[in-house]
Amino acid sequence: MKKLDNIQTQLLLTNLDEEGKLSCLKAFKVARLIGMKPRDMAKIAKNMNIEITNCELGVFGKLKFSDMHDDIYNSLKRNTKDNKKVECEIAWKEAQNKGATLKKVGSTIKNSDIKVTHCQLGCFYDEEYESFENKT
Repeated sequence: MKKLDNIQTQLLLTNLDEEGKLSCLKAFKVARLIGMKPRDMAKIAKNMNIEITNCELGVFGKLKFSDMHDDIYNSLKRNTKDNKKVECEIAWKEAQNKGATLKKVGSTIKNSDIKVTHCQLGCFYDEEYESFENKT
C-alpha cells in the first residue's frame, strides 16, 4: 500500500472526531479526498493507530438505532444468502435504491437476524469480526 503524503495525512487527520477516531462515513469521505479505495481505509487507519468507528450498519461503534423497517428487511432478505448475510455494499445500495437512509437500513439490520459481511472499508470480512487480514 502506498504511503500517504503530507496533504493526504492532513486531510485524514482533519476528519477525526474529538476522540481521535474516524467514523465510517468520514472514512468514505477521506478515501475520496485522498484518492484511495475505500477498502484501503482500514489498513491506512491501522497504520496510523486510528480507529474506525460508528459503522452506519450497526456492526460496531456507538450509533443509536431506531426500530426495524419491514419493507427494508424484506428487500434485504431477498439479497441475502441462505445464512441471512448481506454484503455491506448491498446494504448501502439498498439505502440508495429505496430512497431510505443508511440509518433506516442500519436500524433494520441491527434489529433483525440479518448480518453484514465484506465491509467496504476493509474493517471486517464477517460481522463476527473476522478481519480481512485473517482471510489469507
